[in-house]
Amino acid sequence: QVQLVESGGGLVQAGGSLRLSCAASGSGFTINDMAWYRQAPGKQRELVASVTSGGRTNYPDSVKGRFTISRDNAKNTVYLQMNSLKPEDTAVYYCFADVTIWLLTSTLRREHWGQGTQVTVSS
Repeated sequence: QVQLVESGGGLVQAGGSLRLSCAASGSGFTINDMAWYRQAPGKQRELVASVTSGGRTNYPDSVKGRFTISRDNAKNTVYLQMNSLKPEDTAVYYCFADVTIWLLTSTLRREHWGQGTQVTVSS
């Protein structure tokens, strides 16, 4: 079983920075793509940043140039560095991992989510 544990959320003033971390634990798996999503009250969950196993990244225009996603494959950990934060960045941030689970004679592909961490940006 794979678990994702997030940390690093909190309260920050507009213009400030935060760094989120998400570590995957368990055994017998390989992580493919990883990503961060967020969900603000009354809104749908949206992609914030993604990174492939090879390190290719993708960002929506709303965070491009302010947020940076990175991963440490040896630690099965993904990070999100958030700079120049704005009040509209306030949301619960979720870690996502696309995982291949290695069984005795086959593999399973599963999507995993973290529990979410609150990020609040005050004006």
